[in-house]
Amino acid sequence: MGILKNEVSRQFLAQPDTAKNQIVYKWPDINIRKGARAIVEADHVLVFMNKGEVLGTLGPGQHKLDADEIMFLGIVIDWATDGNAYRAESYFVSTKEWTGETFGGRIDNVQDPQTGLIITLRVFGEYSMQVLDPTRLILNLTGTVDVSNNDAIGDWVDQQLLKVMRTEITRQIVRNGWPILGLSAYTPEMEQAAIEAANLQLAEYGMTIVRMGNFDVNLDDEDEERLKGLAKDTAYSRLAGSFQNYAAGSAMIGAGEGFSKGGGGLDGAFLAAGMGMGNQMVNQPLSQPAAPPPAPGFPGGGGGYAAAGAAAGPAVTCPNCNAGNVPGAKFCANCGNALGQRQFCTSCGAEMAPGARFCGECGTAAGADAAASPQAPPAQAAPPQVAPPQAPPQAPPQAPPPQAGTDPDQPPPAPPAPQG
Repeated sequence: MGILKNEVSRQFLAQPDTAKNQIVYKWPDINIRKGARAIVEADHVLVFMNKGEVLGTLGPGQHKLDADEIMFLGIVIDWATDGNAYRAESYFVSTKEWTGETFGGRIDNVQDPQTGLIITLRVFGEYSMQVLDPTRLILNLTGTVDVSNNDAIGDWVDQQLLKVMRTEITRQIVRNGWPILGLSAYTPEMEQAAIEAANLQLAEYGMTIVRMGNFDVNLDDEDEERLKGLAKDTAYSRLAGSFQNYAAGSAMIGAGEGFSKGGGGLDGAFLAAGMGMGNQMVNQPLSQPAAPPPAPGFPGGGGGYAAAGAAAGPAVTCPNCNAGNVPGAKFCANCGNALGQRQFCTSCGAEMAPGARFCGECGTAAGADAAASPQAPPAQAAPPQVAPPQAPPQAPPQAPPPQAGTDPDQPPPAPPAPQG
């Protein structure tokens, strides 16, 4: 029974079902009977070799192994069998697309274009590969052996893929200025560049990468935390106006948290706030002008009224003494004159409309000195005078009691009139 089975098997060359998951399968017998049938699957190629040289290939289908039909078999006729056999090595090579191949590893240290930090990039993903030239695969990579484990081929493709990614991805990031935290937006560009560069390397081995899957370029947890923290500080500093302002605000937030926890950590918070304010004073340019002095009539320094006046509107000028007053003032703080009611031209004396900046009669600016006017100043209308307060009336003096010897029926003399 065993002899009969062996004889039947020698009549056919076909890849067994147990070897269908191999990229390269070597037929175990080098003696091929003349007239035998070679059965090649739709996604395979049958390669014949002898003494390290490729004799020829057969595509999908059923073929009769006869030198009269397949000319290259005439080179390997076994004359010891009276020409009834051929001596050749046969290899079934799969040409289908092999998916689910994984790869991953470290790329390189890259400087983030946005923050300037040096971080370590890693890449992970999947890809699919395919054999384009079975003869190159055997001659340049696998050799004349039975490749029972596809990892021998997949590992080599992984190394070639990582090698080109170390250069291509780094080049793309540096050339285009891509931010590290936003690399996912540029995944298609990185995939295309990696596939093209890898296929240039794999063409020598008759292999190609068809497509990528689940492609991810990332960084380790420590670098990611540093990069996110710096990006947050940069964004907050931009909103606060400067890093010193942001540091001072953070210190005050820390102080508030310390108060809420019972005073813990207050010393460090206030120390940081003091250092931030000190840095602001030290880093302030010497050429920066000092705050202007307060306008006449402003009590105190320029911090209180000046700040309020800048927010409420322009200062009000007194038409009587030309002193400046805070916005909204009703009386002049210098002379007590009523503001915003009647205004007279200092040149011609004509009454000006409320809020007018120039006289409607002579064109003189409101509040200008009369001596500076080109026209001879007429008689200036006198400002309204405030009547001085009246002295309180004095009580009339009491009439003296009647003296002895006077007539009681005679009326007493009138009291003297009050003076003034």
